Amino acid sequence: MQRFFIADIHLNDNEPVITTGFLQFIDSLPAYSELYILGDLFDYWIGDDELTPLHQQIASALCHLRQRNVTVYFVHGNRDFLLAQRFAQACQMQLLPDINLINNQQSKLLILHGDLLCTDDQDYQKFRKKMHNRWLQKLFLSLPLFLRRKIATKLRGESQQHNYRKSERIMDVNQQAVVEMIQQYQADMMIHGHTHKPAIHIFNVNAKEVKRMVLGAWHDGINYIHQSAEETLEFFQLPIDIDPPA
Repeated sequence: MQRFFIADIHLNDNEPVITTGFLQFIDSLPAYSELYILGDLFDYWIGDDELTPLHQQIASALCHLRQRNVTVYFVHGNRDFLLAQRFAQACQMQLLPDINLINNQQSKLLILHGDLLCTDDQDYQKFRKKMHNRWLQKLFLSLPLFLRRKIATKLRGESQQHNYRKSERIMDVNQQAVVEMIQQYQADMMIHGHTHKPAIHIFNVNAKEVKRMVLGAWHDGINYIHQSAEETLEFFQLPIDIDPPA
């Protein structure tokens, strides 16, 4: 079984090149493989009832993967945490919890969006906890679409201002949080996105070598991790105007 991992595509109407690159990428996926989208597929999400032409285009493309027996899994990101079952069904993709452990034959792989690891950014963690309150989400989703768009635009603007003033260290993952999560799940490897800092980190946990692979954002090109049938993980970064290999 081949697996492909992506994150932080940030699809939106203002960057059609990213949409084209994403559609080319999923069209190149081999039959009988798995695609794991580790959050922030869209730049923002205000409810499954806002079905724009872009949303319909992506849903149709993901749905067609079933014809090639490609299974799609989705982990929520910090931008699209409101994406729910209605849109997931339209895409024929399965919603996963925030943290997931994949048991390979030879190793254990931990996958998540990555924002839970940024524990130094206490303001964000407080905001995240508030935004994941089910009652608050239900209240927000009950508002008219035009009002939700205004609120989302305001929140994005405030977030950009706050992030501009924060240091890169605060917005990056906390290494102790990484180690504790790996220990909790007894994982050998971890894949996540969110930080937009693609890299491969190798370190020791309890005298055992572990690997943390960080996916980059698609503003910089096609970015994915491939796990072969032999369980080998490879990192790929390609210009967005070049077709990814099948």
